[in-house]
Amino acid sequence: MGNKALPSICYDLHSHSTASDGVLSPTELVLLAAENGVDVLALTDHDSTDGHAEAAQATAVAGIRFIPGIEISVSWRKRLIHIVGLKVNSDYAEMQAGLAELRTKRERRAVEIGVKFEKIGMPDVYDGARSLASGVLSRSHFAMYLVEKGVVKDVQQAFKKYLQQGKRCYVGAEWASLEDALSWIHGAGGQAVVAHPARYKMSRTLFREFLKDFKALGGEGIEVACSSHNLAEATLMAGYAQELGLLASAGSDFHSPHNSWAKLGRVHALPEGCTPIWQGWD
Repeated sequence: MGNKALPSICYDLHSHSTASDGVLSPTELVLLAAENGVDVLALTDHDSTDGHAEAAQATAVAGIRFIPGIEISVSWRKRLIHIVGLKVNSDYAEMQAGLAELRTKRERRAVEIGVKFEKIGMPDVYDGARSLASGVLSRSHFAMYLVEKGVVKDVQQAFKKYLQQGKRCYVGAEWASLEDALSWIHGAGGQAVVAHPARYKMSRTLFREFLKDFKALGGEGIEVACSSHNLAEATLMAGYAQELGLLASAGSDFHSPHNSWAKLGRVHALPEGCTPIWQGWD
């Protein structure tokens, strides 16, 4: 995002551990965050809070503020959207019941993906992906296995060739409704944030409709500063935030030290005019 300086307090409010599709344990994630100068870290694994206890313990030792989070898979008008919850109470029963159902759907989808790979002459891919997953099994584990076996050069190529929508081994799913996801997050005392919004392939008109639905259901924020956003995209998202009265969040979406595009803690300052989601946090 150009030459903007890093904020004096470094907030990274979107990261992943081995509880979902990250490659570092929660403790390893926290150690790297400390090394990279992160002051406030949110662990937002996909559809799982299993890493929270370990991360909380590690951040207490490292002197980092820990924000318990979640990234929930949502279906909106047949499109997959990710909603981050920040400052959630991971003991909230209704949220945990919903997340358990999503993990079951993920497992069913993974089995179906494995069958599709079998049909194209690659029978070991499901077992290989499963062996790489400590927690939630995701498409990323399939991609990592394909890289490990030399079938593709990197995770991005695995998605482009096999795993993204329209490709031979893609399997869709009906995830949580937007209403349910926000109900779980708010019931758990958290704030809801639209994750990496520039990634969604929507027209501006459709995206604005989504944001209006999100805001009507009590959604609070949108990721403005994100590793996958260039300066123009961050500026665009800042404009949506200001137009619709949404708070601005910042997160690297870190998964692995090997992903050069998403470095933990390397989150630039929010554009001028944004109200940060952490404003008012005690």
